[in-house]
Amino acid sequence: MERTFLMIKPDGVQRGLISEIIGRFEKKGFTLVGMKFMAVPRELAEKHYGVHRERPFFAGLVDFITSSPVVAMVWEGEDVIASARKIIGATKPQEADPGTIRGDLGLTVGRNIIHGSDAPDTAEAEIALWFTAAELVSWKTSATSWLYE
Repeated sequence: MERTFLMIKPDGVQRGLISEIIGRFEKKGFTLVGMKFMAVPRELAEKHYGVHRERPFFAGLVDFITSSPVVAMVWEGEDVIASARKIIGATKPQEADPGTIRGDLGLTVGRNIIHGSDAPDTAEAEIALWFTAAELVSWKTSATSWLYE
């Protein structure tokens, strides 16, 4: 099974959308294998957004993600990376399809509620950055056989 990293950003936490967002992935049939409600240390935020370090918006990204708690998660399932990206919707909420998290709940690109890994190598790196192996739980829900077998 494939794994992906998702994070409910400070605006999603502040707006009380945690259960709404988690519910969408549970209803799809994915399995939550790791979750942390946390204040993001600046060093972790800088590593997470390191690919943007030379961009003019880097400081704003770091300031935003460290401004309030986030919910960091690892989800597992068949094709979970691509499926999660569809559930999340386009980066700019005004371009996101209705029915997606960003299409239904997002307001602006700077307040787009959720982050999701965009590829297998990114997912692997982000999971390793945010979680230790001991913090992830491998398990099967009772619905697994109804979903995959």
